Amino acid sequence: PKRTRFRKQHRGRMKGISFRGNRICFGRYALQA
Repeated sequence: PKRTRFRKQHRGRMKGISFRGNRICFGRYALQA
């Protein structure tokens, strides 16, 4: 349940949070997303 709550929020917020939580959330989700 760690990536399930970020997978939908980052799906349409990739450009708004791409440089905000890029290394924290996208660091491990970028490989799977």
